[in-house]
Amino acid sequence: MQSKEQKAEIQEVFHGAKNSGNIDYVAGWYMKAAEYMADYPICAAFVSTNSICQGEQVANIWEPIFKLGFHIDFAFDTFRWRNEAAGQAHVFVVIVGFSKQQNEKTLFHHVSPDAKPEILRPSNINAYLSDAPDAFVWNRSRPINDVPPIGIGNKPIDGGNYLFTKDEMIEFLSKEPEAEKYFHPWLGSQEFINGCPRYVLWLGDTADADLDSLPLCRERVEAVRETRLASSSAPTRKIAETPKRFHVENMPKGSSILVPKVSSERRHYIPVGFIDPGIFCSDLVFLIPDATLYHYGVLQSQFHNAWMRTVAGRLKSDYRYSGGVVYNNFVWPIPATEQRQTIEEAAQMILDVREAHQGKTLAELYDPDKMPPDLLAAHEALDKAVERAYGVDFNGDEEKIVAHLFKLYAEATESV
Repeated sequence: MQSKEQKAEIQEVFHGAKNSGNIDYVAGWYMKAAEYMADYPICAAFVSTNSICQGEQVANIWEPIFKLGFHIDFAFDTFRWRNEAAGQAHVFVVIVGFSKQQNEKTLFHHVSPDAKPEILRPSNINAYLSDAPDAFVWNRSRPINDVPPIGIGNKPIDGGNYLFTKDEMIEFLSKEPEAEKYFHPWLGSQEFINGCPRYVLWLGDTADADLDSLPLCRERVEAVRETRLASSSAPTRKIAETPKRFHVENMPKGSSILVPKVSSERRHYIPVGFIDPGIFCSDLVFLIPDATLYHYGVLQSQFHNAWMRTVAGRLKSDYRYSGGVVYNNFVWPIPATEQRQTIEEAAQMILDVREAHQGKTLAELYDPDKMPPDLLAAHEALDKAVERAYGVDFNGDEEKIVAHLFKLYAEATESV
C-alpha cells in the first residue's frame, strides 16, 4: 500500500539496508529512535502492528538496528488492541522496548490475543520475541537442507470462470456431460481444512478443435480471455493470448504434501496431508512434490510447528505459513535408520487415526477443545520420535525446542 515516495522514505531511514524497500512503514520510528538514542543510557518503546516481529519483516527491520548495538529489553507479544472508541478496528499489536543497556529481560506473554499476559524472565528476547538466541531468518529460495522443494499451487487469473461449487459443476455437466473429464477437485486452505472442495475446469491441454463440441467450455475460455484483456496489469493482458492455461501452474504428477498457507492460531498443529495428482490446488496452499512419509512426519511434528509459530507471519493472529521463511530455513534432524523408521510409523498412525474419524473435517479434528484422544496420542508419539531424532530430551518444552532450532539455524548459516 506504500507509495513510491513512502518506500523511498523508509529506505532512506534504513540507509538502503537489505530489503529496506519492503519494510513496514511504522518501523521507521524504531530506526529513528535508535539513532537518536545513540550511546546514551536510555530506552525507547513503541506500540506497533505485530507484523514487525513476524515473518520476513523481522530480519529486514531488526538486523540493521541490532547492528547498531541495540537489543530488546522487554516486550508484550501479540495482543488485541482495545480502546473506548465506538466501532474500533480489530488490530493485533506488540509492544517492544529496546536499548543498549544491560537490563533484566521481561516478556509479557499472551497465550492468546485476548488473554492476560504471563510475566516471564527470559535470558534473552530475540527479534521474534522468543527466549532464543539472536538470529535472523531471511527469505530463502531453496531449503537449507536436502529436502524436496516447496511451491505454491495454481493461480488461474480466470475471473472465477474456471472455478465451480459442486452444485454449479453438476448444473454445467447436465448441459455438457462430455466436459466431465476436464473437471478436478480444487483445494485451497479453506477447502482442505473444512472438507468442502470446489472444482476446477482444466482445459489447458485441450486442442482448439476439441472445443468445437464443447460450446459451454469454449464460452468459459472466451470469458477468461476477455477478463484478462480488461486488466490494468500488462502481464495479465499478455496471458490473454493463452486463455486455456493458468497464470501459475503446479500440477505434480505424483502425490504431494499439501500445507495450508493460512491456519487458525488456536491449533497446536497445522494439519497437513497427502494429495493425489488428480487434485488441483490453488495458490492458497503450498505443495511439496515427491515428499515421503518421513517428511510428512517431521512437518506434522511439534518441532516444525514450534518453528512455524515463531518465524511465520500472521494474518491478524492466524498462522501464515511461507516457503521462503518457514520451510526453507527449517533445520531438519539427521535421524539414524531406526529413528527414521519410527517417525514414519508414527506419521502413518496419524493418517490412520484421521481415516478412522471419517466424516469429521480437519477443522473439527484439530480443534484444541475437541481433538479426539487417539489423534492427540498419535501426535504425541510422533513428537517424541522427532525429538529423539534431534538427539535432545526436552519433554515437549516448546521454549527449549525453539531455542535449539535457532541454535541449529545459526550454526547452519554462519558460513553463508
